[in-house]
Order: sequence, then C-alpha cells, then structure tokens
Amino acid sequence: MHTLKLLSAFFKVNVQMALAYRADTVVNILLNLMWLGWELLSLNIIFSNTETLGGWGLGELIALLGVFRLVNTLMIALIWPNTEKFNQSIRDGSMDYTILQPVNSMFLVTFSRITVWRIWDLVLAIILIVVGVNMSGDITTSLQILTFILLAITGTIIIYSLWIVLIALTFWFTKFDNNVTILQALMDAGRYPATVYPVWLRVIVTFVIPVAVATTVPLQALRGELVIGQVLMYVGISFASFWLASKVWKSGLKRYSGASS
Repeated sequence: MHTLKLLSAFFKVNVQMALAYRADTVVNILLNLMWLGWELLSLNIIFSNTETLGGWGLGELIALLGVFRLVNTLMIALIWPNTEKFNQSIRDGSMDYTILQPVNSMFLVTFSRITVWRIWDLVLAIILIVVGVNMSGDITTSLQILTFILLAITGTIIIYSLWIVLIALTFWFTKFDNNVTILQALMDAGRYPATVYPVWLRVIVTFVIPVAVATTVPLQALRGELVIGQVLMYVGISFASFWLASKVWKSGLKRYSGASS
C-alpha cells in the first residue's frame, strides 16, 4: 500500500510537469506518430520484395514491432529519464537524499521521473500487437495470450535488471555517463526477430544483452512455439536477473561516499 501511494505521488508530480509544457507534449506525440508511420512504411518496403523475414510474415512483424515499442516505451518512460539524474546525483552527492529516505533507494531511482505522455505509446503498442496478430491469421488460445503477457513482463524485468547493473557501475566509476549507450543501441535489434541475425549476434541479443528475450520470445509464445520448460526457464532467468541486480546495487551503495567525503 505504501509503494502504491508513492507511485501515485510520483505520477501526479510528473503529470503536473507534463501539463506545464503542453505544447512539447503535443509535438512529441506527433513526432512519435511520424516515426511509427516510417517504421510501418519500412516493413511494407521489405515485404514488397519478400513474403517472410526470418520465417515471420508481415502481420507477425507488426506484432513484434508492437512488443518492441511496448518494452522500449517502458524503458523510455521510466528508465532513461532517471539515468542522467542518477549519474549527476553520484557526482554532486545529492544521492544522499535518496539513500536517507525510508524507502528502497533502487525504487526511488527508478520511478522518481516518469515521462507521462508516453502512455500514448503504450496504447499504440497494444494496437499494433492486436492488429499484427489478426493479420497473421494465427489462432491464439487463452493460454498463449497469458504466456505472452507473462514473458513480456519477465523480459522487461530482465532488461530492467541489466539497466540497474549498468547504472550501479557509476558507484565504482564516477564519470560513467555512457553506461546505457550500448543498451539503448542494441534495443533497436528487438524490432526484428532474432532469427534474421547471424549466430554470433543472435547469441548477443539473446544472452548478453537479452533484447530478444523481451521482444521475440513473447511473440514465440503467442505463436505456440515454446514448451512449458522454456517458459519456466525464462521466468527463472528474470528472477535470477533481478536478484543479481539487487545484489550489485547494494554492493554499489556500500561504495558510495556521499557529499561529505
């Protein structure tokens, strides 16, 4: 209950900030629609020359684009805005105020800034998934839909855990402003199924920077390509990733010297 109240408070503050710059919000939404149009046009160009891409049809690629935008929006709305603030707080010592709060510091760092207007992107992402699945003509069962939702959540947790580890490195390397540049760049690999990439890159986007686990894998579940053992494995990996990220975060906090040192 306390956590929900905090989330509500953060959300209200960030809504007020967004309303203070209404013109920027409208411009950002229009730009986002423009990029969506470009992405769909790109897919149309690709499929005007081929019927499948890595074994996936146009409808399935549109659904995959929806999943990618869903995960990417969560990162852009919650993760990226807080990265710069966190890095700065380590250098100027203002991280002291976060640590002294009677709330988990990792939680505060994650949710203190929220790009509220990105909720529009979540709606677009869900529409793309529904439209793409309908275009593909695949018959989906309730179990497949539930498995898809579960793996989308676990994939996001894995990416989030990786982000926590990357920003926690700032505790060891104070000037580490580019700690998420690689993650941001490789997130774009999630626009396409992992099967289109060469083996070496497929290994990277699946196991090293597990973008495919957050995008391709949930769609594979929706297509009925995964067995229960694989689903449990990915769920287990998400729990292990979050546990490891928490350990790295706590270890980093012990190295933080504060503004007084």
